[in-house]
Amino acid sequence: MVLVKMKKILFITGTRADYGKIKSLLKNVEADPDFELYVFVSGMHLLEKLGSTYKEVIKGNYRNTYVDFSQSNTGITSFDLGNVVSNLTNYVLTIKPDMIVIHGDRIDALAGAVVGALNNIRVAHIEGGELSGTIDESIRHANTKLAHIHLVSNDEARDRLLQLGEEKERIYVIGSPDVDIMLSDSLPSLEEAKERYDIRFEKYGICIYHPVTTETEQLKNNIHNLVDALIESGKDYVVVYPNNDLGSDVIINEYERLKGSNSYSKHFRLFPSLRFEYFLTLLKHADFMIGNSSAGIRETGVYAVPSIDIGTRQRGRFSTKNKNLQHVEGSYEEIKNAIKQIDSYRIQSYQYGRGNSTESFMNIIRNEVVWKLPIQKVFVDIPTNNESRNSNSGNRLR
Repeated sequence: MVLVKMKKILFITGTRADYGKIKSLLKNVEADPDFELYVFVSGMHLLEKLGSTYKEVIKGNYRNTYVDFSQSNTGITSFDLGNVVSNLTNYVLTIKPDMIVIHGDRIDALAGAVVGALNNIRVAHIEGGELSGTIDESIRHANTKLAHIHLVSNDEARDRLLQLGEEKERIYVIGSPDVDIMLSDSLPSLEEAKERYDIRFEKYGICIYHPVTTETEQLKNNIHNLVDALIESGKDYVVVYPNNDLGSDVIINEYERLKGSNSYSKHFRLFPSLRFEYFLTLLKHADFMIGNSSAGIRETGVYAVPSIDIGTRQRGRFSTKNKNLQHVEGSYEEIKNAIKQIDSYRIQSYQYGRGNSTESFMNIIRNEVVWKLPIQKVFVDIPTNNESRNSNSGNRLR
């Protein structure tokens, strides 16, 4: 359907990961004459120690890109959230977008949801309804309650949004947009990726390990176990630094021990960040992935790459459908044994889409029905019988 007037669409990106996932959407919105694209860049993108990845967004050559260099990155999440909300509000009041598009569960997405909801601007949330084992899950569900349009990856996520009281008319199953890029023929070759990052390994694993913000007291021991197991395995690894959550410095400091090991120059390459398309190529050809990144749950399945998921960060995301996945709690022995068994796990999974998410997204935002959805949401109760209501009534004051 043809829109009555050009719509301004503002995307928020705060991390290398969410930018990779929404990149195909940005390109298509930019090319559509019915829309005017705006991109707000914040968060982890601005950190030099993690690769200054805002430069990758700038390379996209979008007509309207705003990099929030004034943003604070103190490491105190609640303070940083307030700063993003304040700066984003100023930007939104200036450009007056018709829709704000957010992704996932980072504080930059939460800032976008808050600013949109409180200023009567439609918020479209990508990949709501998913589970994970840290504070990110709470942020993701908060984004759901603030958003007006839900673009989820699969039917399981849709069902969780219905449990959260969302109206079914606001929910669209589109898959995960990064799968479009993963299955495209535009990725660099393995030779190009290895040359760009000076990787000399013939075979290698990829390691990405992030902090679990609700388990910071265990982090030093957990990452120590992982590094010990990597060194002991004798395999070659591409290691990527964590995100900027509380505890990231603990992980980066432990990686310094890799540099001090006798096997470093022979078996390890460390990077603050990898450009998304090159990361996908390296992942596609990897022997396996290890750590606690969502890529080990989602993207590895698309490429049938074996994956070892460690600890609680992705709890709720792995299931019997993840046939390429081993899960371990995180002891040195568990990790070491999982690496030894890795070759037996090679089964492809398409539970997050088959590469048509961008087309689905564009069809949705072109549809007048979406633009007529009321800003005021209503909570949809799930019918219950008296017995279940009484048995689940919670604590009562007596």
